[in-house]
Amino acid sequence: MLILLSASHKNSSFDVLEMLSVGGDETASHIVSKHTALSGAVIVATCNRFEAYLDLNAPFGVSHLPAVDAAIEAVSANTGVSEDVLRDTLTLVHGNDVAEHLFAVTSGLESVVVGEGEIAGQVRRSLEQARAAGTTSPELERLFQRASQTSRGVKNRTGLGSAGRSLVRLALELAESRVSDWAEARVLLVGTGRYAGASLAALRDRGAENVRVYSPSGRAQKFALSHGIEAVLTADFAGEVARADVVVTCTLSEDHVIDADLILTGRAAVGVNARRLETAGDVVSLCPADAAPEAPPQLIIDLGLPRNVAPNVVDVLGVELLDLETISIHAPLEELNATDEARELVSRAARKFSAVAEEQSLAPAVVALRTYIFELRDAEIARARSRGDSSEQTEQALRHLTGVLLHTPMVRARELARAGEQEAYLTGLDALFGVKVDLEASSDASAAAAADAAEDAIPAAS
Repeated sequence: MLILLSASHKNSSFDVLEMLSVGGDETASHIVSKHTALSGAVIVATCNRFEAYLDLNAPFGVSHLPAVDAAIEAVSANTGVSEDVLRDTLTLVHGNDVAEHLFAVTSGLESVVVGEGEIAGQVRRSLEQARAAGTTSPELERLFQRASQTSRGVKNRTGLGSAGRSLVRLALELAESRVSDWAEARVLLVGTGRYAGASLAALRDRGAENVRVYSPSGRAQKFALSHGIEAVLTADFAGEVARADVVVTCTLSEDHVIDADLILTGRAAVGVNARRLETAGDVVSLCPADAAPEAPPQLIIDLGLPRNVAPNVVDVLGVELLDLETISIHAPLEELNATDEARELVSRAARKFSAVAEEQSLAPAVVALRTYIFELRDAEIARARSRGDSSEQTEQALRHLTGVLLHTPMVRARELARAGEQEAYLTGLDALFGVKVDLEASSDASAAAAADAAEDAIPAAS
């Protein structure tokens, strides 16, 4: 059974999401180790969501709540978020609804900016991280691969995402009123990952020409060379922050890369007024107010989660902070036609995924019946040969008869599995042929192999 524990911008605070965003692969490993029935876990942790996709290998009718409790305990231990907060925050989804949710997420339908394109890559990388950590399972692999296929279908067949929507572009749209001329603005980009590339492209689309890049991990020079911009050294970072009209941060650093003290130090170094706003009657100043010119208004856009920028930067005179929480408030409304069409595609793909999953649940029984019938057929062919009848026509007739006899049981397996009546099929096999099948005794590997064989064997019902 597939289980999902989900927290997003729709049901959780950004403070909680920030804590949950750290160490997804370690969290997945911790979850799997917490309960023997949990055979797999994939964590999707982005700037606006934390989701744990779990594969629960338990007999039909057995409660999944102990495994869910174990998973919550593991998430709490790994992130520092209390179990009580997690239970109040996380939404529990199970069964067929898990596929529809992930397909919608991967297609951008659950994003802050509906239709944004970055999420598909983030979901794909989440699966890759789970593979590297050894926490995937055959069913989770199938789920995430179908999610990627669905997102491509939504993108190709609807207008959703065609306008290059993204959180980065929304942030820059919100910044338009603060930046009079992007061509004249001095911009500092902090970070060199995939979001940094998208940020630089969006900045250039708006006419930004004076862009520099800094990397806390030391990758600025390589990024700068490949993108035709200037790299900033660590020794010059504070000064560059102070000089910038716009700072865009999108690094994976788990610590704040910019705070009020860094800005004040940078301003003092480059000779502009370095002071905080008055708080509780006190003025903190690194140089007298009349000893240097006032710093120009400065906008910092923080696209990181965990936060790249300390909230106290707004205490510095002239600094305005635009973070993910603020950006999400201004997210545009959905375009109804494209969104409705996309959701219909997602729903259809989820129904197909669930139907295949149900069919595969009876795959071991289908293979057992095929094996039983084929053994009878081969015995009859051998008996005919022993009586001197070795004609090709006889063998072909027996093989054809076998196929005809198996057709209806194969179709009924598909129908009963989709209806959730697997037990009726198993009872019938036992009563008519003495073929006993224990579905729960099948390992993941043998079940996957049986599913492949059954998928080849079961003809589609007309």
